[in-house]
Amino acid sequence: MIRAAVVVSGVDGYLRAMNEITPIAHPAAQPETRQRKPDWIRVKAPMGAVYNETKGLMRRLGLNTVCEEAACPNIGECWTKKHATVMILGDTCTRACAFCNVKTGMPRAVDALEPQHTADAAAELGLEHIVITSVDRDDLPDGGASQFVKVIEALRRTTPHTTIEILTPDFRNKAQAAIESIVTARPDVYNHNLETVPRLYPTIRPGARYYASLRLLESVKRHDPSIFTKSGVMLGLGEERLEVHQVMDDMRSADIDFLTMGQYLQPTPRHAKVQDFVTPKAFDAYAAIARAKGFLLVASSPLTRSSYHAGDDFARLRAAREAKLATVRV
Repeated sequence: MIRAAVVVSGVDGYLRAMNEITPIAHPAAQPETRQRKPDWIRVKAPMGAVYNETKGLMRRLGLNTVCEEAACPNIGECWTKKHATVMILGDTCTRACAFCNVKTGMPRAVDALEPQHTADAAAELGLEHIVITSVDRDDLPDGGASQFVKVIEALRRTTPHTTIEILTPDFRNKAQAAIESIVTARPDVYNHNLETVPRLYPTIRPGARYYASLRLLESVKRHDPSIFTKSGVMLGLGEERLEVHQVMDDMRSADIDFLTMGQYLQPTPRHAKVQDFVTPKAFDAYAAIARAKGFLLVASSPLTRSSYHAGDDFARLRAAREAKLATVRV
């Protein structure tokens, strides 16, 4: 659960928040060993009838989920509530980011039935809000943008009252055309994660470019200011406090509405190691600073992930915009 944070007010409040951001440095792990997680990020193993029903539905419709592929720690909670994040364009990524558990290789052909199957899943689950993400598909001429469009269109036909949030890759070297086509389909929320601070990109996200990702989100707003934009970062990869603040400023310069911040967890021993386990109190302090910088909404806790509580957050996001517009009208 996201803890409430005290809003920063003035220099004194800002400095108090700074003092709260003191990550716990974890001793260096031995080769091929896993670091012991602190108590605040331990979760129950997934189980129960509703969890199994959700899993069965995904298998029956031949759909992949980022919940499974990325080994999300919240899968038990979300699937028990019939909330699943569909991962389109297959289960194989053309990149190999150091933090990601999705397999890398040459993907299969795009599934023409995937858009309608996604819409059918949303209908059967009774979703009011759905999150659609994908692997990177650098092998495709449009990076997979047309499949996002087809999924959005299928959802609008099948479950017209379901609000749609997409979490896309960066569409490397194809971003402009991809953004134009997807924005025209009008998702309610456009999410693209920056993931980490610029300094760590060469080792953590080597296939991407920090400023290209920022420009992508800025372009979404330029094409359609009514679409909410969202981005997230992982903490605990070795980033410095002021680097995180700079990322916040960069996001606000790109007019990003919603910031998510969560603890990075090492999926396997071959992935990037956790450098710090950031305390819940530090996450609260980061959230206070982010709110002071002007984000409409901030979700910041060790277990926060891009699609965690996305439906509830979308309702809060709309309410925050309405409140802001009301203030401007007055």
